[in-house]
Amino acid sequence: MPQLEQFVTPVDAVVSRMRALDEALPQRDGIAVFNRVYLAVTEAVDRGIDTGRFTDARAAITLDVRFAERYLKAVETVTDERRPPACWRPLFQYRRHPGVRPLQFALAGINAHIGHDLALAVVDTCRTLGCEPVDVEDEFDRVGDLLVSLEERIREDLMPAPDLLQIADPLTHLLGAWSLERARDATWTAARALWALRGLPDVAGEFTERLDTAVGFAGRMLLTPLPD
Repeated sequence: MPQLEQFVTPVDAVVSRMRALDEALPQRDGIAVFNRVYLAVTEAVDRGIDTGRFTDARAAITLDVRFAERYLKAVETVTDERRPPACWRPLFQYRRHPGVRPLQFALAGINAHIGHDLALAVVDTCRTLGCEPVDVEDEFDRVGDLLVSLEERIREDLMPAPDLLQIADPLTHLLGAWSLERARDATWTAARALWALRGLPDVAGEFTERLDTAVGFAGRMLLTPLPD
């Protein structure tokens, strides 16, 4: 048990940083919308660790923290007036656009974080723990299951009322083209590819850059402004 407690502290620190962002950002800000969603995910993972949902708590905690650190670093980069990864740029660029709905902000953030950051977090985790991706696959899947369940709830909570058809119709069409489950599957493939390429830094760097760009393009489509 003492060995586990030293890994719990970084999760608490991540949660504290997200809560601080939640308090600091305007509620309608696109980053704030995603941050509330991600805070709920992180808290759910933390509860799952405490209740023994994860077979390998050490791996789950390491993956959770490495994953969150990439989002928080993107926020810090923008705060410092530097350029964030391509996958995050659309959300930061459109975070205050009046024509973008809260559901779009939430899913664009999930797209950036799952499509790009999670693959790199798997590699970070394997390097930290000295293991292979297959050794953390169960934890990856359990975190993914939590995300899928939360995505369903997010869509229910943030989707406009049925009577607002002029909004709901284009929104339904736009968001129906994106699937978290497909994104998660693609991320696992990308993580395995990056791990296999770890001995070829130039190729791995090019692969990561192209992944970043592709995920950013998908995020830009998710944030298409819609009519009032």
